[in-house]
Amino acid sequence: MTYLSFPRQHARTQRFTLGVPRGFVVAPAEPGGTAGAGGRVVFVRARAGSRSSEDAGGGEHLLWVLDLPAEGEAGEAPAERVAADPVALLNGADEELPAAERARRERSREGSAGIVAFAVDDAAGTAAFALSGRLFTADLTPGGGGARELAVPGPVVDPRPSPDGRWVAYTAQGALRAVEATGSGDRAIAEPDGDEVTWGLAEFIAAEEMGRSRGYWWSPDSTALLAARVDESPVQRWWIAQPAHPDREPVAVPYPAAGTANADVSLSLFRLADGSRVDVEWDRARHPYLAAVHWSAGGPPLLLVQTRDQREQRYLEVDTATGATSTLAVEEDRIWLDLFPGTPVRTPAGELVRITDENGARVLKAGDATLTGPELHVRAVLDAGGPGILVAASAGAAAEDPETGQVHVYRVDESGAVRVSSEPGLHGAVRSGDVTVLSSAALDRPGTVTRVLRGGTVVAEVASHAETPSLTARPQLLEAGERRIPAAVLLPTDYRESDGPLPVLLDPYGGPHGQRVVAAHNPHLVSQWFADQGFAVIVADGRGTPGRSPEWEKAIAGNFADVSVEDQVEALQSLSGMFPLDLERVAIRGWSYGGYLAALAALRRPDVFHAAVVGAPVTDLRLYDTHYTERYLGHPDEQPEVYDANAVVTEEGLRDAAEPHRPMMIIHGLADDNVLVAHSLRLSTALLAAGRPHEVLPLSGVTHMTPQEQVAENLLLLQVDFLKRALGLL
Repeated sequence: MTYLSFPRQHARTQRFTLGVPRGFVVAPAEPGGTAGAGGRVVFVRARAGSRSSEDAGGGEHLLWVLDLPAEGEAGEAPAERVAADPVALLNGADEELPAAERARRERSREGSAGIVAFAVDDAAGTAAFALSGRLFTADLTPGGGGARELAVPGPVVDPRPSPDGRWVAYTAQGALRAVEATGSGDRAIAEPDGDEVTWGLAEFIAAEEMGRSRGYWWSPDSTALLAARVDESPVQRWWIAQPAHPDREPVAVPYPAAGTANADVSLSLFRLADGSRVDVEWDRARHPYLAAVHWSAGGPPLLLVQTRDQREQRYLEVDTATGATSTLAVEEDRIWLDLFPGTPVRTPAGELVRITDENGARVLKAGDATLTGPELHVRAVLDAGGPGILVAASAGAAAEDPETGQVHVYRVDESGAVRVSSEPGLHGAVRSGDVTVLSSAALDRPGTVTRVLRGGTVVAEVASHAETPSLTARPQLLEAGERRIPAAVLLPTDYRESDGPLPVLLDPYGGPHGQRVVAAHNPHLVSQWFADQGFAVIVADGRGTPGRSPEWEKAIAGNFADVSVEDQVEALQSLSGMFPLDLERVAIRGWSYGGYLAALAALRRPDVFHAAVVGAPVTDLRLYDTHYTERYLGHPDEQPEVYDANAVVTEEGLRDAAEPHRPMMIIHGLADDNVLVAHSLRLSTALLAAGRPHEVLPLSGVTHMTPQEQVAENLLLLQVDFLKRALGLL
């Protein structure tokens, strides 16, 4: 029974993320020969890799600084220092999150505690962050004054220093405010003009689906702020109750379901000197989605705005004197247009940098020039400040080696692309000037290694405090079937050929934005644990998943259900000739889109799948949000038949439920405000009406993340018990 230790460890370490350094900011080098003259790296990291650490606050994130030696300077290895400790700043008290901060963390899937986010000025000399709705700053310079609280109205959310470090802006009670870094001169920059209006915060759709987590931006000269005004009064209200606490009132949640009204989002510029306001103008009726904002010394502010159907988007430049906008580029696609991390952005010379689809490839553009071709599938811009543009990319359709599951860092300019990361794996980077922080994960080792490079030379390594997993994942990465579906296969650690065929567990996400087949160790740990319970586990990234090609991702347009299930079946059947798979005992499990896929598989293809664990599924696409659902399926009023065809449940009941009945375990958090529990309740009701036995596991007080330790641990154990019962293995 020693295998029980992994679920406990997995839960206590927050999936082995505690203690991993992250949120890196690189400070530019300073003149002179003092300590830290070579610049510094700022980041957050928990002091221990487990919540159960005996040290106080072992699971809470601290703010750290790594001072770098000047170029060519010899001496001892750079040392890390603590810039801010939440335990000390709160005098050991537990952190109390205001509602707006809880919502921000839920949207970003942030389950950790302490200093989980911070912002710095241009010199990275001052950091600002919020704890328990209070505003703190930290002096990051060597020998600086440490961290201190600024007394301001709260609760504080998303504080950000001005580029020159003289001010700190923040949001509180729907207003955007600013205070001098000394703690004096606090003032309101923009105040709400209605009960459902906020300034400086990202609305639900932006944070959940667009990747825009912020709602205000400093001017490069620190004299003005661009701020988003969000009016949620047009958005319908849904109610999230707490059935385990009938004495508590339900919570109203503004939720823009497919086909319904979105929040009204606009943008204004405010000048600190005189408090004047200039409203930014664009055709918001035609382009209601404010997808991204960028403002740097490279030029005037950039906006990326989209039509509601996301088939047209415009890159706009803002005239800060008048608020008028002019179009720099227009993109159109007959299916949909994607958004990419780090874009749009400007080079120091002012060129617009973006990622777009051209001739079947996903390429990098700077101004009018296309800098990459079909050999790379560009996924994110990491830095455009030079030299060259730093990007994350996978192998493209024209690459000689598909490099299944790998993502590398490249430096791109007019002469081509140069790979910065070397070993096979999953890589990301942050850069400023000639200093790059490169984080690398690989299949043959647990965790992430973070190195600091000056030029191409490693000058430091940032330590990880993450725990070493109690098991070793052994995925075999390959491509399955005629479609060359990326797949990972995991067998029990002690499996021998003489053991014979194994019951099969498919463990996919299988949908947009969710790549599971990656060349890194830790993402496969849970699948390996399930394999060690006696299963052959298959993880398959079918059409619609990211990282391969635009055509691959867009193959699910209008047809989630058939395409996603078909690719899981193809992967399973093609791998049966290569691995010891018992095709008479096949189960599938998944969460969110994976839960939706698991339900579809068991209901529509019971000839292939014999049991399903269905976690937090979207069962009626009309109940999911506008930006996501309408991108893939269109508007429900215009294409109701598409929504019906892709639903697990319709108003009439189960959709396309074939015989025979297959056992199903449905799991859902009652406090989920992303995929509401209504989805699972409607599925259970339809199954009951159809006379199909099933199990429902309601998770009281749990959201879409399931961060609670006991919940996370027992979910794994209960799923294994169900799967063994359902497949006749007990």
